[in-house]
Amino acid sequence: MGTGHLIGLGVTGSISAYKSAEVLRALQKRGYEIQPIMTAEAAKFLGPITLQALARRTVLVDQFDLSEESSISHVRVADAMHLLLVAPATANVIAKFAAGIADDFLTCIYLAARCPVVLAPAMNSNMYVHPATRYNIGILATRGVIFVDPEEGYLACGWEGAGRLADPDRIAARCAEVLEGGSLCGRCLLVTAGPTREPIDPVRYVSNRSSGRMGYAIAAEARARGARVILISGPAEAELPAGVELLKVETAQEMRDAVMARLPEAEIIVKAAAVADFRPAHPAPRKIKKSSAGAELQLTLEPAPDILAELGGCKGERILVGFSAETSPDIEEARRKLEQKNCDIMVLNDVSRDGAGFGSDQNEVWIMERGGETVHLPLQLKTQVAARLLDFIEKRLSSTRSVSP
Repeated sequence: MGTGHLIGLGVTGSISAYKSAEVLRALQKRGYEIQPIMTAEAAKFLGPITLQALARRTVLVDQFDLSEESSISHVRVADAMHLLLVAPATANVIAKFAAGIADDFLTCIYLAARCPVVLAPAMNSNMYVHPATRYNIGILATRGVIFVDPEEGYLACGWEGAGRLADPDRIAARCAEVLEGGSLCGRCLLVTAGPTREPIDPVRYVSNRSSGRMGYAIAAEARARGARVILISGPAEAELPAGVELLKVETAQEMRDAVMARLPEAEIIVKAAAVADFRPAHPAPRKIKKSSAGAELQLTLEPAPDILAELGGCKGERILVGFSAETSPDIEEARRKLEQKNCDIMVLNDVSRDGAGFGSDQNEVWIMERGGETVHLPLQLKTQVAARLLDFIEKRLSSTRSVSP
C-alpha cells in the first residue's frame, strides 16, 4: 500500500504545526513518500530540520532559494505529487486557496497541482465557525477539495470546542482512501439538487428558495470517496464539483425523466432537490398581460410528479435517500415519509431557521434510518452534513453486503 505515491505535505502557521511530524510518520507507515512544504510562518512554530530528517527530503520553504533541491519550480513539484495534503491548514491558507492567491511556495503549488487536495483545518473555534471561513471551505469543497474536519477538545488558546487538528492516523487514513480509490470506488451515486421551476407563462414560474448547495456538497463528497457521480440539478447557485457529471433541468417533469433515464446506472440515489409539489395546470403560451388578467389572476395548480415516491416503488436493491424540508423539526412527519415512500434514509431539515436550510451554506438536520435510529446533527456546514450522510450510506452498504448470500 502506498508504493510509488508521493504526497506533498503542506504545513502552515498554526500552533498545531508540531503535529505535522506525527502526520508525516503516519503517512510513511502506509508506505508513502513525503515532500514537506512549509510556509514561513510554519517555520516559526516548527524547525524545518525536523521534517527534513523524517522525510529525508529538503523542506521547501522559500520559492526564491536557489539551492539545488529547491531550484525546481512549483509547477514541477506539483506535477510530481500524487496528492497534496495541508495539515494543519489555517484560516489564512484556506482563504488564499479559495481566492487563488499565490504568494509563497505552498499557495503556488496548490494552484499548479492537478492531483487531489486534502485539507485538515486547525484554528480557534470562533475562527472556524466564522462566516468567512465557512464560505471559503464551501467554495473549496465544491471545487473538489477534500476536508478532514477538526475535532472538538481543549485548544492551545485555552478554549474548548471545534478546531483541534484531526488525529494524524485519521488524516493518513483519509489520504489513503483518496489515493487507493476511495471507499465508494466502483459505485455510482445519482443525486438531485436545487429547485425546480414550474412555468406560469414564458417569463414567470413557481419555484422555491433552494440554492442547491446541499445536493452539490453531497455530490462533491461522494466524488471525493471515489464514486462516479451523476448530478441532476435544477437552477442552482452552487459551483459544480470537479469530476461530477451534470445534467441540467428546469421542471419537476424534466427532473423526473432525467432521473428515470439514468436510474439503471445508479446503486445509490440521494434526492436532495427541492422539487415543486404543485405546478400550474395550464401554463400560458404567451406572457400574461396585466391588462388582460384584470384585478386578479387565479392559477389552477395540479400535483407535480412525486419522484421520490416513484423511486421508492421501483428502486429494487438500490439505497434511496430522501430529504424532508419542513418549517419545524417534525420528526414524525419525516418518519412517515420514510416509510410511505420506501426510503432507506430520510434527512429532515428545518428550512425556517435563520442561517440554515435554503440559501445558506449550513444546515441542521435529523438523519433517520429505516428500522434504525434517528441522529441529530446540530448546525454545521453543508459539507460536514454531506460527509456524515455518506457515512450513513456506507454503513448501509456494508450492512447490505454482510447479509448477502
